[in-house]
Amino acid sequence: MSENLGCLCIVLHGHLPYVLHHGSYPHGEAWLYEAAAETYLPLLDMIGEAALLQARPAVTIGLTPILLEQLANDHFKSGFVAYLNERMERARRDRKEFESRNEPHFAFLAQRWEQWYDKNLQTFERINRDIPSEFAARFREGHIQLLTSNATHCYMPLVLNDQMLSSQMSCGVQTSKKHLGVMPRGMWLPECAYRPHWDHWLPAVLYDNSRNRPGIETFIANSGVTHFFVDTHLITGGQPVGTLDKGNFHPSSEQGVYWDARRGWRQPMSPVGVVSEAQPPRVFAFARHPRISEQVWSGSIGYPGAGEYLEFHRKSGERGLRYHKVTNNKAPLSDKHPYYPDDIKGKVFEHARHFCDVVRDVLRAYKNETGHPGVVVAPFDAELFGHWWFEGPQFLRDVVLTLSRDSEIRLLTAEEALYHYPADKVMRLPEGSWGEKGNHSVWINDRNRWMWEIEYRAEGRFLKLLHELPWQTSEPVRQMMQRAGRQLLLLQSSDWPFVVHSHGAVDYGIQRFSGHATNFDRATLIAEHLAAGGTLTAVQQSEINEMDAHDVVFAEIDLNWWK
Repeated sequence: MSENLGCLCIVLHGHLPYVLHHGSYPHGEAWLYEAAAETYLPLLDMIGEAALLQARPAVTIGLTPILLEQLANDHFKSGFVAYLNERMERARRDRKEFESRNEPHFAFLAQRWEQWYDKNLQTFERINRDIPSEFAARFREGHIQLLTSNATHCYMPLVLNDQMLSSQMSCGVQTSKKHLGVMPRGMWLPECAYRPHWDHWLPAVLYDNSRNRPGIETFIANSGVTHFFVDTHLITGGQPVGTLDKGNFHPSSEQGVYWDARRGWRQPMSPVGVVSEAQPPRVFAFARHPRISEQVWSGSIGYPGAGEYLEFHRKSGERGLRYHKVTNNKAPLSDKHPYYPDDIKGKVFEHARHFCDVVRDVLRAYKNETGHPGVVVAPFDAELFGHWWFEGPQFLRDVVLTLSRDSEIRLLTAEEALYHYPADKVMRLPEGSWGEKGNHSVWINDRNRWMWEIEYRAEGRFLKLLHELPWQTSEPVRQMMQRAGRQLLLLQSSDWPFVVHSHGAVDYGIQRFSGHATNFDRATLIAEHLAAGGTLTAVQQSEINEMDAHDVVFAEIDLNWWK
């Protein structure tokens, strides 16, 4: 009889900040169109192909609420069709140019790109231009699990007021339910950023008065979510609080790590109950397994760096298509060789088999040590697969097909893993993220600290006006406060401080954050003006029209989210 070593959970975090009506290229809507063509549609194809081959994909996929809002918008749908047609036309022009230069292999690659984009267009039309509904259909069929998140990928540990965390979670889960037709039970914690309960929590900027703050797990549980994901060091550095035996909670202590070693304390190999004090847990956390994850994302040993794969960075002209392979991941772009698609299938299969072997080694070692099957979690940004690593969806397909015939390892969604391999440990987790240094330093530092000063002031002003203005009895005031709430949600996105810190899109990040902060101020000033009995001026109406034209998300803002 085959040994049950445990399971693998592949978790893909699909997210892009709000970019509709906010620029196109190099920063803006082009991000969304590229991700849809190169990641979201190929993932749907992968899921369908695996299911057709009688292999259940069982992948856990997060689609953040702000991403769902964009994918469901008519402006995205028409813009994406135009984008695909433009890509096909560019491929046709490239093919003619390559033929004129007597470069038949490059001409073949150009024709291949034309066919690839045409296939995407046909798929998009076949699913009625509705990517969220197609993912929801795969969920209802039992092939995958879908995750929610907070509304705009807000960096939760640093937010000043609890009402902001409640509003982000309420807006997020309601938006997911609206577009997916189901209430996801798991969530992607933005940036895997977590904070436990602190009796004397100190704000990051401006204020020096400490305050009592509930742990992030409180807001997750209050929203109806049961599980989320953290980075490895939050488990390896966690404090034992208790054990679970058939659902019954028993307090434990630090000494339990030593006398109860076979329970696997502080190992990222099973879900754990998350609490800030000794009590039964309401939510559970899965930890990223470092050895498994690095097989893909590592710059030195990661599969995407293999010479046969498509080189992401070398393109043919401005916004051009890609015709070269990695060749050597340390070689300059000028030394990249032509891409050969026939070399890909064997390499992808080789890497998929190696990945599954590493999973097996990790699970067997854990079972030998503890006597229990383990849960290995491999979380990645979804856009890695297809966008950054063009062959990534093929790799996922081969992993799914390989494990579907494996008698020792199960491929499960996170929710299934929580059911089949329930948590037997309860821990208080430390504060941290999956960013550089494992702390908050990517999202608050000398380059972006000013953003938090503005955000904190906006929080205070919004809560003050909710208390003072007659939004419950005056429809015009309510509508303006809803607009202010929308802008507050948008400026709280973790993407803006991230791109400023990482130099990825500094000007765009500053522009977007500052724009939402300005619109927030405009909306609150107009709300005060209307509450005082004023009528809209021509300038104010123009400001309202501009807000409504650019920021077409979260139409059903509920001001009670902030109460």
